Amino acid sequence: MMHSKLLIRTLLYLCFISSSVSAIASPTKTQEKEQGIVLYNQFKTDLAIPHLKIAADSGDAEAQYYLGEALRKIKRHMTTEAQAAYEASALQGNIYSMVRLSWNKNDLCVAMNNCPAGQKNPGEWRKIALEAAEQESSDGKAEAMYVMFRLTKDDMWLKKSADSGYAFAQYYLGTGYRDGKGFFLLPSSRSDLVEQLMKASAEGGYPPGMMAYVELLAAKKDYEAVRFWYQKAAESGYTEAVFGYGSYLAKNPSEIGFPYDPVKSYAIISTLLELDGGGGVKEFAEDLLAEIAPQLTSEQIAQATKMSVEWKKTHPPLSYFPDKL
Repeated sequence: MMHSKLLIRTLLYLCFISSSVSAIASPTKTQEKEQGIVLYNQFKTDLAIPHLKIAADSGDAEAQYYLGEALRKIKRHMTTEAQAAYEASALQGNIYSMVRLSWNKNDLCVAMNNCPAGQKNPGEWRKIALEAAEQESSDGKAEAMYVMFRLTKDDMWLKKSADSGYAFAQYYLGTGYRDGKGFFLLPSSRSDLVEQLMKASAEGGYPPGMMAYVELLAAKKDYEAVRFWYQKAAESGYTEAVFGYGSYLAKNPSEIGFPYDPVKSYAIISTLLELDGGGGVKEFAEDLLAEIAPQLTSEQIAQATKMSVEWKKTHPPLSYFPDKL
């Protein structure tokens, strides 16, 4: 009897240990989604799909949207699997998925005559998306106002979104004005508004907005502010800024006043080598590292390697920050 009780206790203990180890070893659904989105934003779409699928299968609406995006981009048109992911997400209220489904009539699958049958037609999804985005806009949600702009193509909504503080809308509107959109009586009025919008976008935490603001500051030769925003964008993980920041650190002298630090430059540029999913940054990084390496001793390269690992640990993942729609 004592032997039997001891055996049962031992088995229960082993089961507990096994389940605890499994829980530690297995990433959560949220972690799978986050990893999938990181890979998606690095253009590693193939690698992103398995992670997104785990989270999507558990019912995560955002993961379902990104899974739909990844599947659609790989095939370059709407597939049955992509549509199913969008629909599952849209039925949970994800407006971005609703918008994608409403645009299906313009998808490449129309020309190929192989669009998958959906639960609702694009017109129905557009109506649902408009109702949802309009309701959220009336609640003061700036991002929903931007979605209203994408659905209606009415610039009023883009301006409302920017005025309400949505950093991406500020960048989008500023880019349009910078490229000649709209009428301004004086050229200075246009440039002043562009700077105002890009500054707001940068301060709102949008890295491409930071870099657009950097360009304007550089034209004014405000190099102290240029360095501040350049470094901030790089520290946010924006690939363009990471490459630029690392490049300037390797120059002696730097045109914009960054201190010469080839070891740190080598470390930061090395972080870009993981970007092998597209975008061309990895190739530029390899070329630059080949130029910097002769300036360093083997000890300095070892130091840079450690710094590179530490940078990855203490900064957000690299991202191209692709538009969500």
